[in-house]
Amino acid sequence: MAYHAGDNDGDGQNRRFYNPYQDLQVPIQKLYKLPTSPEFLFKEESLAQRRSWGENLTFYTGIGYLSGSVVGAGKGFIQGVKASEPGDTLKLRINRILNGSGHNGRKFGNRFGVIGLMYAGLESGMVAIRDTDDVINSVVAGLGTGAFYRAAAGLRSAAVAGVIGGAVVGLGVAAKQAMKRYVPI
Repeated sequence: MAYHAGDNDGDGQNRRFYNPYQDLQVPIQKLYKLPTSPEFLFKEESLAQRRSWGENLTFYTGIGYLSGSVVGAGKGFIQGVKASEPGDTLKLRINRILNGSGHNGRKFGNRFGVIGLMYAGLESGMVAIRDTDDVINSVVAGLGTGAFYRAAAGLRSAAVAGVIGGAVVGLGVAAKQAMKRYVPI
């Protein structure tokens, strides 16, 4: 049996703890020694310094949904607090806050998630078409995302949203480059 003696557990009985590794002839310290560098099946994968299109899609969609949900829940919280009236009970005030947070959290989360999905698809498409990964791909993907997202509202709205999307992505890339210059990783 793989037991070793334990201490008195307080109820007057001595118990033995089960150790599943006792009968193994492998030192336990080396059993879970994992590599520190990434492992790849093909050499070409190790040369690419970016996420695959599927990872990119999952990442941007998830980040978009999560951040949108948090922003929407915050907005709903503020609306719920403002909507409470002086004669409301605590239970009714909490209900207003939770309803507002849930409603706005879902709405904003879905919007931001769709924006992240479109951005990731366009950016991965640009990398596949141009066969290079640079700032131009990100900015064009931001332009396209803004334009596609607001396309149903009309040409002018799509153009304005495209410019805003490209500018936001351009500023984000510039900030990332500036951080690399001043903060060594």
